Amino acid sequence: MEKDLETLKTWKEHVQQELDRVMAFWMKHSHDREHGGFFTCLDQEGRVYDDLKYVWLQGRQVWMYCYLYRKFERFHLPELLDAAKAGGDFLLRHAQVAPPGKKCAFVLTRDGRPVKVQRTIFSECFYTMAMNELWRITGESQYQNLAVSMMEQLVYWVQKDPTGLGQPQYLGTPDAEPLAVPMMMLCLVEQFGESDEQMAAKYAELGDWCASRILNHVQRNGTAVLENVTEEGCELAGCLGRHQNPGHALEAGWFMLRYATRKGDPKLLDHVIDKFLLKPFLSGWDPDHEGLFYFKDVDGFCPTQLEWSMKLWWPHTEAMVAFLMGYCETGKQILLRHFCQIAKYTFHKFRDRAHGEWFGYLNREGKVALTIKGGPFKGCFHVPRCLAMCEEMLDALLSRLAPGYKS
Repeated sequence: MEKDLETLKTWKEHVQQELDRVMAFWMKHSHDREHGGFFTCLDQEGRVYDDLKYVWLQGRQVWMYCYLYRKFERFHLPELLDAAKAGGDFLLRHAQVAPPGKKCAFVLTRDGRPVKVQRTIFSECFYTMAMNELWRITGESQYQNLAVSMMEQLVYWVQKDPTGLGQPQYLGTPDAEPLAVPMMMLCLVEQFGESDEQMAAKYAELGDWCASRILNHVQRNGTAVLENVTEEGCELAGCLGRHQNPGHALEAGWFMLRYATRKGDPKLLDHVIDKFLLKPFLSGWDPDHEGLFYFKDVDGFCPTQLEWSMKLWWPHTEAMVAFLMGYCETGKQILLRHFCQIAKYTFHKFRDRAHGEWFGYLNREGKVALTIKGGPFKGCFHVPRCLAMCEEMLDALLSRLAPGYKS
């Protein structure tokens, strides 16, 4: 026990210090004080190399700022609040483009003119999360009204009629559901339900639906989580059906851990740990160079994605959250060992000790492949969310296991 306590204390210190360094980078370099919102295309030193604004990253950064402002006393800063509100106002003015009140843009110019709309739900999901968090820290009802309105639109697209997304259904289009869709919807259920019994009750049935769809992705007699399955929960043929994304499986895993905990279902909790934590980790971990592969093929064929063998930042952050959460819920030593294994690799390989924040893209051997700190896909989200959640969980663990502990 003493050894475990020392391990937990050490990692608590690491993640707290790193969260401060990461947020200092974004607060210094990403704020657009002229038009509102955030620059996310930042080079290693924080210089803006492209001023396009990606709506899902705008929403993520607003959410992240609000979450930190609400949860951590040291981040209860006027500058953080002002930047979050400026980012939210930028989204209010410019995000929804086709038609008003429904589809969000994927990319905007710096001053908010639409450039591209994606045929997915993810810009809208992070818009919704941002608005809900803004409501939580400001109390302004317009934000919650917009969040609920967009949530209802998302439920309609996902459960009833997806044609509003603009996805053409050609004769050869496979009947496929990616794991990311029910996973993201379950994330929204959690977002709305936090400390809000009315919203938790409103979306309880949706949460059950999401969980059942996520569990459908456990295939091959329970030996693998597949990224894509049919609407009926069966395996698909070809590369699409064999595709595995260890990071998504692990991220879905900690969403499902929270769901199982809310339900008070220990059997489901154990099932999730086995299928969505341990199995994706064991199949996704690179035995030769360490780190998690980006993509795998369940039958051992070479994946068709050129980046399959790269090591990306976000699967590793999601794995840290998943294993530490699993340990918090069960106390199983194997989960703490895997957390430490992943955290050690992640802190060693991805951190930029010179300029702050983390590199996002490593080659298989763990060497930096791209020196950028942000772009169309990497912003102020996965790294600080992981660090913030891990700090909270480590604080809770130490308070529980070490009487007299003070954070």
